[in-house]
Amino acid sequence: MTLVTPYVSKLFIYPIKALDRVGVESVTVLKSGALKRDRQFAIFDESGHFVNGKRNQRVHALRSQFDLETSIVSLGVQGTDCTETFDVEKEQEALSSWLGGYFGFSVRVMQNLDLGFPDDTVSPGPTVISTATLEAIASWYPELEVEEIRRRFRANIEISGVPAFWEDRLFTEAERTVNFCIKDVHLMGVKPCQRCVVITRDSHTGEAYPNFQKTFVAKRRETLPEWTERSRFNHFYRLAINTRVPPSEEGKEICLGDEVRILS
Repeated sequence: MTLVTPYVSKLFIYPIKALDRVGVESVTVLKSGALKRDRQFAIFDESGHFVNGKRNQRVHALRSQFDLETSIVSLGVQGTDCTETFDVEKEQEALSSWLGGYFGFSVRVMQNLDLGFPDDTVSPGPTVISTATLEAIASWYPELEVEEIRRRFRANIEISGVPAFWEDRLFTEAERTVNFCIKDVHLMGVKPCQRCVVITRDSHTGEAYPNFQKTFVAKRRETLPEWTERSRFNHFYRLAINTRVPPSEEGKEICLGDEVRILS
C-alpha cells in the first residue's frame, strides 16, 4: 500500500465575509494569524451586527466574483442576469448602497486589514478540513454533491492524502493545542468548529435541506474516529478545525501542494 503524505489540495479565501470564495494557489499569513484578504471586508447593519447567512437568508442568493489584483467585485443575484461592479477599496459607499437596496435596509461595508472579520477572534487562523471528510459528508445526503458540501462549510484549507476526519487529530483536550506545520508555517490546532444554520441550507438559494442537522449530528457521532478527543464534543454539530498562528509566522506563505505534518 502506497502511503501519501498529507498535503494542501485546495486553498480558499473569502474577501467579503458571507459572500463567495476565491480559490488561490498561495496565501500570506498576517501577524494576527489570519490569512491575508480573508474576510477582509464585512457587511454590517445599523446595529453593528454582521449581515450574514446566520442572520439573513437572502445572503445565499448573492453571487460575487472578486478580483484580488484589482479589488473589483462583481455582484449579482442568483437566477438573474443583472450584475454590478464596484471597486471595494474606493467605492464602499456605493457598494453599501447597492447591498442595502438588495436587503431592504441600510448596511455598511467595513474593512479590517489586520485581522479581517473572523467568527472566532481568539483563534483567527485558517480553518482546516480534509477532502475525504467532505466526501464522507456528501455520502450522508444522497441529493448533495461534494462541491455543494464544500461551499456550505467554507473552510480555508483542504487537506488530501488522508482519511475522513483526519483533521480531528489537530485538536486535543481543552486549554491545550496541537502543533502542526504546513511546510514551514507553524500552526496550532485549537478545537472543532461549532456549526450554525448556514450548513443546512442550499449555498445558492438558501433553501433548507430536510433534517440536515439531525442527520449530521447522528452520523458525526456514529463515525467519530478513535483518534478524536471526545471531550471536545458537548454536541456533535462540529466540523473542521479552528486554528491559531503565532506572530512569528507573519509574512510566510501557504501554497497548494505544501506538506502537512503534526508536530505534537
